[in-house]
Amino acid sequence: MSSFLELGVPADLAAVLAASGKTEAFAIQRDTLPDSLAGRDLLGRGRTGSGKTIAFALPLVARLAASGKKRRSGLPRGLVLAPTRELATQIAATVAPLAEAAGLKVTTVFGGVSQRPQEQALNGGVDIVVACPGRLEDLMKQQVVRLSEIEVTVLDEADHMADLGFLPGVTRILNATPAGGQRLLFSATLDRGIDTLARRFLVNPVSHEVDEASVPVGEMTHRVLVVDSTENKTTLVRDLASGTGRRILFTRTKHQAKKLAKQLTAAGIPAVDLHGNLSQNARERNLGAFSSDPDDGGVRVLVATDVAARGVHVDNVDLVVHVDPPMEHKAYLHRSGRTARAGAAGTVVTVVLPEQRRDVKDLLRKAAITAALEEVTPAAVEQLVPERAPHVRPAPVQKQPQRQAPKQRPAGGERGSATTPPSRRRRRPRSGGQGQGGQGGQPQGGSRQGGRGRGGQGR
Repeated sequence: MSSFLELGVPADLAAVLAASGKTEAFAIQRDTLPDSLAGRDLLGRGRTGSGKTIAFALPLVARLAASGKKRRSGLPRGLVLAPTRELATQIAATVAPLAEAAGLKVTTVFGGVSQRPQEQALNGGVDIVVACPGRLEDLMKQQVVRLSEIEVTVLDEADHMADLGFLPGVTRILNATPAGGQRLLFSATLDRGIDTLARRFLVNPVSHEVDEASVPVGEMTHRVLVVDSTENKTTLVRDLASGTGRRILFTRTKHQAKKLAKQLTAAGIPAVDLHGNLSQNARERNLGAFSSDPDDGGVRVLVATDVAARGVHVDNVDLVVHVDPPMEHKAYLHRSGRTARAGAAGTVVTVVLPEQRRDVKDLLRKAAITAALEEVTPAAVEQLVPERAPHVRPAPVQKQPQRQAPKQRPAGGERGSATTPPSRRRRRPRSGGQGQGGQGGQPQGGSRQGGRGRGGQGR
């Protein structure tokens, strides 16, 4: 393996990596850095966990620092586009210490949160923006940010942006950047318009495809466990969640993710959920809990929908469980890629009901995964969960004090005593227009109007 200094990374940036234990380059970093640091356009293909974030963060920061241009309000010089706000947040966390060492400022731009802090950061001047396409386009239309000074543009997980329908917006954004700028595009595949995007915006790009054998994977073991009922499935999932290491459990729907996290927590296995219905603050809070040590208030279990398969990169995940098998093989691979990252070993378990056997076999065949379908046995569970985490008693639910219903007053405004029986509605007289005329002096008319008035104000 080559060191970052040998690949031409500036010493101050290499020192930042060394401080976090990164001294030797992974394959995609070793292959791409000489070209990207020299300013070449780049097309990189490789699965998550290959180290591509650092592969583009280093040339992004190094080239902006070398250009020496001053920071200006609303005119960033570096742009990273990501499909999800989770991924944007984590990319920014990787770029930020490198940028700080080079005297550069970084900010994130994405939806789901107030745009005011983003406006303030851009108006104050930043060098690098890590953004999701939707909010960035909004700010461009409002003239809060202009891309006319962009020197380096990075597209990360372009295939996922295609899946989410972002390519038209990405195209408009790239059109707003100078044609002579450097562009780095990373994608697991080149279908669904990615190849067209690359041909249109990359100039004489250097292509690098990371060989699967060169990806720093310790060992990824795939197991498929067949359960004969939903009750036994629930028991198995709870057992798999009870281990001492970090684990991510994937469900198909947001409702199932929320429900399962609550059920596990109630069973003494603290868990947090992650799905599209959560606010950005809730997402960050739950991700922070999952990333933290349990001794410091963190949790070991994350229950997620596919939103986390691409956008979340947490180290040291021992086990991924497909509680609900995904619909397509690409989702299976991206979910499974949350474990066995950066040289660590990991296990992937798919839980299968009898009626799902054929679909799961087809899924594994398309994903090029060889794994036998096996019946659940105590020995299999013990092998997957050799040690159980201590049971954590769930916090007692705080009962809300019951409010006493307010004493109703007659609509006419008179105070009724506690012994006054409720008045019955009088029948309207069949004739004599005053009862139906609604004149203010009639008690019945006043009572009905007063009742409606209070009801309307309460809505």
